[in-house]
Amino acid sequence: MGAVMVQGTGSDVGKSVLVAGLCRVLTNRGLRVLPFKPQNMSNNAAVTADGGEIGRAQALQAIACRAEPIVDMNPVLLKPQADHTSQLIVHGKVHGTLGAGNFRMARGALLGEVMESYHRLRAACDVVVVEGAGSPAEINLRAGDIANMGFARAADVPVVLVGDIDRGGVIAAVVGTRAVIDPDDAAMIRGFLINKFRGDPALFTDGYEEIARRSGW
Repeated sequence: MGAVMVQGTGSDVGKSVLVAGLCRVLTNRGLRVLPFKPQNMSNNAAVTADGGEIGRAQALQAIACRAEPIVDMNPVLLKPQADHTSQLIVHGKVHGTLGAGNFRMARGALLGEVMESYHRLRAACDVVVVEGAGSPAEINLRAGDIANMGFARAADVPVVLVGDIDRGGVIAAVVGTRAVIDPDDAAMIRGFLINKFRGDPALFTDGYEEIARRSGW
């Protein structure tokens, strides 16, 4: 296994913590593991040893890997400045400001930078654990995507889709994702995971089976 990607049915389903946990588990098994997030949107940045900025979650995930945080772990960082603008940081350095009007075009042009970082990490370890952003179900943002399926397909990385049962509607969230995304994108998903579960798992047996039946995952 060279890499695996964790994507979510929405924001805040627990992707960052799950990736950190996977990083530590695989590291404890004696593998050299590194985290990666192609594109992050957050004002919570961490500073690497060379003075670059990456998402704080990726710095945490690096700690879980017992590795030094480096800018390749989060090559594209968007720091919101207002409702319609974000500061663009590429490989840890400020590259200007993006407005809502030119976001898609500029984002798609950064796939090369993302892939360069990914290939450097992949060459330096046994496993790269990749975190997506938002949700692949946001199909209005699919063109030019570098954060979810755009990256997964370019890098040929298998995906695990995560749903958050705590917020409710998790069956619809997972099955609905399968219904709206492109079939070639759906083919990248190898399975699903239900996060933030409390109580008796037996109560959700029918839920798992129904998701599997309707989604094919």
